[in-house]
Amino acid sequence: MNRREFSATSATLLAASGLSLPVWAQGAAPTEGKNYTRLSKPALVEAPAGKVEVIEFFWYNCPHCNEFEPTLEAWLKTPPKTMAFRRVPIAFNASFAPQQKLYYALEGLGKVDQLQAKVFHAIHVEKQNLSKDDGIFAWIAKQPGMDLAKFKEMYNSFTVSNEVRKVSQLQDAYGVEGVPSMGVAGRYYTDGSMAGSLTGMLKVVEALVAKG
Repeated sequence: MNRREFSATSATLLAASGLSLPVWAQGAAPTEGKNYTRLSKPALVEAPAGKVEVIEFFWYNCPHCNEFEPTLEAWLKTPPKTMAFRRVPIAFNASFAPQQKLYYALEGLGKVDQLQAKVFHAIHVEKQNLSKDDGIFAWIAKQPGMDLAKFKEMYNSFTVSNEVRKVSQLQDAYGVEGVPSMGVAGRYYTDGSMAGSLTGMLKVVEALVAKG
């Protein structure tokens, strides 16, 4: 999903769907400036020493992110050994903030693995509106094992507010223009358009992780 266009053209949908072919030959190394970009100034990373940080930039309402989620989850089952992965919920404007807080509240409660796919399903299949506080709280209250009071406390916490603030800085550092997209090692940025498909994007990431 592009920063400037929240309704994608059919060409963009094809590129994001994983049905198009990678723009680089199978087995060849991805090309800087074509399949990925190098940041002019390195971004801050949180990965431990010896690990290469990989970030998925996403937005819950983005149809491409929803489509990408099962592919990403499958890839994460056998990730590059040196990779340290994390998700980052972006914001192209202030209306995105509740969903950023939703993600970081789930993360703070240790519930991302349990509910990440369910959030996407609620929005894109069940057509629930999880763009505002009230809708999010109503949905959380229905989830097995979730304590709404504890969720609200985390949702409105300084910890979550601080994470949202850090996202803005990281998003600017990587020059994120659309989602899903990925950052590697605080130095590289790629997306499905550059890689030719979302599956191709993961291949580019693997190559960049191998570079260290």
